[in-house]
Amino acid sequence: MRCYVFPGQGTQKKGMGRSLFGRFPDLRSRADRVLGYPIEELCLENPERRLSETVYAQPAIYVVNALHWSAAQEDLPPADFLAGHSLGEYSALFAAGAFDFETGLTLVQRRAELMGQVSGGAMAAVVGVSEQIVEETLKQHDATGVVIANYNAPEQFVLSGSHEELARIKTVFEEVEGVRAFVPVRVSGPFHAPAMAPAAERFRSVLASVDVGGLRTPVISNVTGRPFGPDAREVRALLAEQIARPVRWTDGIRYLRDAGVSVFTELGESKVLTSLIDRITTAPAQEPAPAQEPAPDPRRDLIERIKREILQPEIGDEALGFDEDASFRQLGLNSIIYVRLARRAGTVLGIPIKPDVIFQHRSCAALADHLLTRDDVAGAAPPEARPAPLREYQDERVTALLHDCANGTLSVDRTIEAIRALA
Repeated sequence: MRCYVFPGQGTQKKGMGRSLFGRFPDLRSRADRVLGYPIEELCLENPERRLSETVYAQPAIYVVNALHWSAAQEDLPPADFLAGHSLGEYSALFAAGAFDFETGLTLVQRRAELMGQVSGGAMAAVVGVSEQIVEETLKQHDATGVVIANYNAPEQFVLSGSHEELARIKTVFEEVEGVRAFVPVRVSGPFHAPAMAPAAERFRSVLASVDVGGLRTPVISNVTGRPFGPDAREVRALLAEQIARPVRWTDGIRYLRDAGVSVFTELGESKVLTSLIDRITTAPAQEPAPAQEPAPDPRRDLIERIKREILQPEIGDEALGFDEDASFRQLGLNSIIYVRLARRAGTVLGIPIKPDVIFQHRSCAALADHLLTRDDVAGAAPPEARPAPLREYQDERVTALLHDCANGTLSVDRTIEAIRALA
């Protein structure tokens, strides 16, 4: 069985939909009439950086998701289920026939306006520990104003709360064993939290006047983690509640897996959901037995630092779920961004890095492998004084293999296989 999934806010970026606006001009024209401004210009040129604003980002993502859905109808087999993350739920409902394109866009535009009016809060992602540890940490440190807003994966959660509380709890989580990242999410308010209740209530009155048709394909609700029922009143109620209730993405994907879905296809401008789904569907059914502390892995640590400290500040939260072997080309980076990435890499790692190094080693893994072969990464100390994990990479045979991997002569899998054979 097959499920198509649609991403939500946070995946917007300049250039989104570039290959599809010309393919579906009628959809573009209909969007312009509803919004009152040219959607293609917003997505491709991002004037005044408007895509960073909720009121513009949400309609833009909905329209681009609709373009991808139009292409999927022509190019891909039909789906057995549909799902969307937060805002992406509106794309899934449109695809299922709950409402037409214009009605969905009008709802999204009004939703964005109401959510954008709630200020005084923020969101941050915690990566690397279980729900239980997150909950216990919040309770132990009396962070009563901070809640889990997104259950994205077994070890990835998004918190909502005030700026002050999130700033305070950030230092706490960074000391918790297992936490790999505590990353601010670029949104304008504490979404999917009780603070959004006034916006949810106002949106409820907007939804009351909307006709919701029967769903041609089952759609998973973010609120329940289960399919929407046939009652239109229930659909409207859950859409209103979704603004102030947590996104239970993990529950929804587990339901789909148990229902027999084996193929998940993300429609949109990112692969964030694809990465989350991989983590959910490959996670063990129960906690593994206690094991010995794993040995340090400098390569893995460096890849995570590249994502978290170099890519994420420039391209947003998409970096956290970006495949380590995927080419940076998928991110649509221009030469200016490569320069900024090089500068940031130099600052983070304390070594000079030219933009062409980033450009030539076009994935997180390839860049990490290249950096691990550089003498200046470990500093000016002689090889015998360097940390053991880095000294292991001074084997000339390993270095040669890593260079072959970086320049594309060998695949990552073949390189790992060859290094293991040397060991």
